[in-house]
Amino acid sequence: MNSIGAWLRGSGSKSNSASTSQADLQAQEIAALEDALIGTAMIMNDDIEGAEERLRKGDSSFHHLGMCVCVFMRSILGFEKSIMAEAVTRLTDCENNAWNEMKKAQKEGRSASEAEDRVYPPGSEYSLVMADSQLMFAVVSVLHESLTEAIKGAYKLRKAFITLDEIMQSEAAYLKRKGLRSDFSKENISSSSSSTSGQRGNGSDDTDTDLDFVDADEAHSGAQTPLNYEGHLIKDSNSPEKRMSQLSLKSDSTLPQPADKPSALANSSSQIGLESSPDSDVFKNPVDAFVHSGVSMCFGALLLILSTIPPTFSRLLSIIGFRGDRERGVRMLWQSSRFDNINGAVAGFMLLNYYNGLLGIADILPSEEDAKRGAVLAYPRAKFKELLSRMRARYPDSKLWVFEEAQVLGYNKDLRGAIEILKNNKDSKMRQVAALNNFEMALDSMYIHDYPAMRDNFIRCVELNDWSHSLYYYIAGCAELELYRDAFHSDEKNESEIQLHKKKANELFRKAPTVAGKKRFLARPLPFEQFVTRKLQKWEDRAKELDTDLVDIIGVSPAAEMTYLWNGTKKMLAPELQKSEKILSWGRLTASEEVQKKIKTEIDEQATRDVCRAAVSRSLGRLGEARELLDNVLAMDKMAFKRANRDDYALPAAHYEMAVLAWWEVQKPELRETTEKGDDDDWLREKTEECQSWLDKVAKWEAFVLDARISMRVLAGMDTLRWYKREHGWTVA
Repeated sequence: MNSIGAWLRGSGSKSNSASTSQADLQAQEIAALEDALIGTAMIMNDDIEGAEERLRKGDSSFHHLGMCVCVFMRSILGFEKSIMAEAVTRLTDCENNAWNEMKKAQKEGRSASEAEDRVYPPGSEYSLVMADSQLMFAVVSVLHESLTEAIKGAYKLRKAFITLDEIMQSEAAYLKRKGLRSDFSKENISSSSSSTSGQRGNGSDDTDTDLDFVDADEAHSGAQTPLNYEGHLIKDSNSPEKRMSQLSLKSDSTLPQPADKPSALANSSSQIGLESSPDSDVFKNPVDAFVHSGVSMCFGALLLILSTIPPTFSRLLSIIGFRGDRERGVRMLWQSSRFDNINGAVAGFMLLNYYNGLLGIADILPSEEDAKRGAVLAYPRAKFKELLSRMRARYPDSKLWVFEEAQVLGYNKDLRGAIEILKNNKDSKMRQVAALNNFEMALDSMYIHDYPAMRDNFIRCVELNDWSHSLYYYIAGCAELELYRDAFHSDEKNESEIQLHKKKANELFRKAPTVAGKKRFLARPLPFEQFVTRKLQKWEDRAKELDTDLVDIIGVSPAAEMTYLWNGTKKMLAPELQKSEKILSWGRLTASEEVQKKIKTEIDEQATRDVCRAAVSRSLGRLGEARELLDNVLAMDKMAFKRANRDDYALPAAHYEMAVLAWWEVQKPELRETTEKGDDDDWLREKTEECQSWLDKVAKWEAFVLDARISMRVLAGMDTLRWYKREHGWTVA
């Protein structure tokens, strides 16, 4: 943050008592803000108890917000119902307190001459606190087990948007007064869009992903804010989040100018925005820096979160005005992450989780070379290295950033290196961070086929976190099953070892459904718990029908299936992938020959096995083999998957995998099956459209148990294709 004293000295020349009194009030506000930011920063340094202790000593809206951040972090990291309830109460109190402070600031106001020197009108800092509280309330409400709470959260989300919109419009007005080029005007944006389109060809990008609210007029108090909020009634490229994302501080900005009428501000010595340094003179006031970084973080998070909602639900939300934009959201988060405050830290945390978590399970993404050229949707290895370095320097005692470092290694296929870091990162002061650390270690152990570690780590998850004990017991059972199969098929038969692993696997599998249903999402069972319950019921029915032990009637390796569902193949090297091929062999079954024949004839067993094998073959570069396996699945009768307890995700997953194969041929020329392609651009376009058509089919698929998990991959792919077509000047359908 900028020096408080340096900023106050700039106001010290005012001689009248009113100005002096106002300066004193400003000094008190800034001191409270800085103290609250120092306290809140302790959360990111793995000292949430110390943060709460310090923040309790203050009574400003900023201190209340800091306390809310503490309980919010606990709630979203641990998914514990009691903490979520506490978060809702605190966030409501914080919002009410900030409202009172905002009205007070607007009433007192500042002199007109001073207001000209501030980016935002009086009370904007408290408006941001309100928006922060509303957004956190919305997130907690959606994670809550009540549909009623989720509806309340949607209302808070709407209010937060209106608040953030007003703040950004104030920033736009300030920049215009100062004569700084920001590309905020409709004329500049329209001309830029036309110029850019002309450079790329005659194609158009009709992807309207602005987050717009069509709403009735709503009164707002305060002299500095509009009397009416006018909803965006038309598709307007000048949406507030786009205006924010197009700001630039670089004097040599590459933003296009109108070809027929150059801007009078083209040679301006300073510009504001995305590439800005937090030390810019524009943010010399610490409160303005707090507001700018906070708005960038909040709006970026809002756009990003909404962009990850499954297609069916997102279409419903778009009717009432909620529409996300992944690319803009990510840009705004990068902007906020440059600031050395809690806003920057939260933005950095969200970026790391987005790229390592959400994109970690996606396959259709821009290449590493695209990332170097600035593609926002690509995985930015160099920027991540720099971001992690900054966060580790700011918060040296935090285990959270060490955990993120391990995730980066996993994404880079250094699973063993990631596990070593995670092993030495267990003792976090925050139990929620320890739980995340352990869960990641459990998954990585599964990917490298270290089944004892996989089992032990998932069982420890039960002790550290109460989110989904059913899933933890199930995957621990998957590990024991593989140990049982290893012992069963070993050349050196050890009967006691065989029976020990068989018994443990049976116990863990049977335990899983007994603890399912304790956690719910939007008043519905968790998708993975539904999956586990259905799977166990299928096995129980089969065991009864075939008069065979439950562990022996299991078909396709459930460990390999879990690896596919978490997209662990993306993190594996060749040795791990080859081991995956082995555990997917029918030869691993332990039932009698007669029972094995019946298992192999079940259509969902065949489909699940072939989808998993196709993903492994594709990761090994054998695209033709992968396509052949998927063709087998695509030829299956869709109605056959609708029977009771059938695994219904395999068929839509096969369609998705076909899209991935098409994209890999676009991105990896060396793996293309066809050597005589004719015009390369036509071939690329044909393959891109093929990829799009497969994704469209999955997006329109009827509901199935794991549709949300598959949809996340589909959404990432659609965003990538939208970007790719735009880059090539092709019409976006």
